[in-house]
Amino acid sequence: MTLKLARAIHFDESDRNVFASPARTGEWCISGGFEFSDWTEGDLTGKARQAFANGWLGLETFGRVTFVAVTQIEEAEVETLAALLAQHFVTYYGAPSVDAARPVAQEELAQMIDLCADHAPNCLLTVARELTDAGVRESFRMIQPQDAGLEQFAIHGDLPE
Repeated sequence: MTLKLARAIHFDESDRNVFASPARTGEWCISGGFEFSDWTEGDLTGKARQAFANGWLGLETFGRVTFVAVTQIEEAEVETLAALLAQHFVTYYGAPSVDAARPVAQEELAQMIDLCADHAPNCLLTVARELTDAGVRESFRMIQPQDAGLEQFAIHGDLPE
């Protein structure tokens, strides 16, 4: 079975200006909406508002990015990402151990893999979030790849920085 996930993609320098911590081009990404689970309107100011409104979460830098591109991923890479995310949960969210956090990390990745599954390679995705009485609501938009050679950005493998 072919798995797909999404990588950070930049068309210009704007993410460097709008996010406090921008993701690196080419790093694997998930929605990362969990970061905002206890936020209120008072938290939505400046660059934090931008990250909340439409930022995907990079799984290497844990920075944010506006656009991601769907591409193939290997099972072993998914396991490595789950370990990185589980460690992030321990370091920043108080999870008791990497072993305890791993199932949650795997679920976050599974949700993103499901989101990417029905999209063609190089398809662009955006996320939009809003605060509701029930919590954070996320919606996703798909943008079909154009004939602009997006494969130069959304390739499988490591990209130079």
